[in-house]
Amino acid sequence: MEKIVAFLQEQKTQMVDVLKQLVEMESPSRDKELVDKLGKAIADLLAAYTGGRGEVIPNEGYGNHLRWEWGDGDEQILLLAHMDTVWPKGTLASMPFRIEGDRAYGPGTFDMKGGFVQGMFALHALTQLQVPLKKKIVLLVTSDEEIGSGTSRTYIEEEAKKSSCVLVLESAAGTEGAVKTSRKGVGLFQLKVRGVAAHAGIEPEKGVSAIGELAEQITYLHQLTDMDKGTTVNVGVIKGGSASNVIAAEAEAEVDLRVRTREEAERVVPLIKSLTAKRAGASIEVTGGINRPPLERTEQVGQMYSLAKSLAKTYLHFDLQEQESGGGSDGNFAAPYAPTLDGLGPVGDGAHAAHEHVKISQLPVRSALLALLIKELGA
Repeated sequence: MEKIVAFLQEQKTQMVDVLKQLVEMESPSRDKELVDKLGKAIADLLAAYTGGRGEVIPNEGYGNHLRWEWGDGDEQILLLAHMDTVWPKGTLASMPFRIEGDRAYGPGTFDMKGGFVQGMFALHALTQLQVPLKKKIVLLVTSDEEIGSGTSRTYIEEEAKKSSCVLVLESAAGTEGAVKTSRKGVGLFQLKVRGVAAHAGIEPEKGVSAIGELAEQITYLHQLTDMDKGTTVNVGVIKGGSASNVIAAEAEAEVDLRVRTREEAERVVPLIKSLTAKRAGASIEVTGGINRPPLERTEQVGQMYSLAKSLAKTYLHFDLQEQESGGGSDGNFAAPYAPTLDGLGPVGDGAHAAHEHVKISQLPVRSALLALLIKELGA
């Protein structure tokens, strides 16, 4: 254990160098050419630092995905990472990679190129030190997490079904770097309301306002929020009508649902899907559903956290905290099939924000935590 920790402390400068290399290769989700260039660089790094067996998974719509494996055990541990970012091409001009004190700034440092770097160096330590493992290790690096994982979800679920556990390299939570033992499930819905148009001044009695109907539905939807249960319903986008002097014939809304458990999803989703018009002459169409299932804190997830907490205290001398996240990750897709521990990536701040950064001193520490965790889970 101590050898792993010491080895990774010696790799800190290299970790920063690799992080700089990856951050300076921009990878917006919808730019296949740029994402594939980054994917090629990641594959080359994995081969150089860890060996293993690599596979490029072709993807026509977005960047190709990568699958890498080590070992030959009957069981496997799955690591999840993604290479795409929310930042558009050209962001580096105004947000260059830079180091200020203990912080490395730049687009994708925190979400989640820093997580990939920590993961790769953890595997570098395990392979270089020839740590014996009875389980195969599989790393899946996807290209479209930031836009919903539409082309990668199937691969994530297939690998999770074959895995004894899943470790997600998304960034840690908060300034103390808590791991994420639960994530809320995410539901996305679209409402289309149809009413009857009429002149608002001459014959308003002949109209049925789609906007008025939508307003009543919004009031009902927001009342479904239950903070005690961790359930939130938010109508975040609305549009409708054609002019101020016309009773609106159409209106639309986009609805966000967050739930803590599958049981709660099964309760709330039908309430949204079964909306009916409150005004005579109006009609409602509801589409959408659960986009990401909840990552629930099961007993097995709790045991994984307890192991990680013990390793952090004994060998790395810090108190590892846990946290629930209201946001989703690819860990949500894995969670129904295997116990999943998320937030094993970098400590920092500013995901999707101009001050995005990671703490440099924590890169080898969190990489060591991951390596120790893999060693124990794979024994």
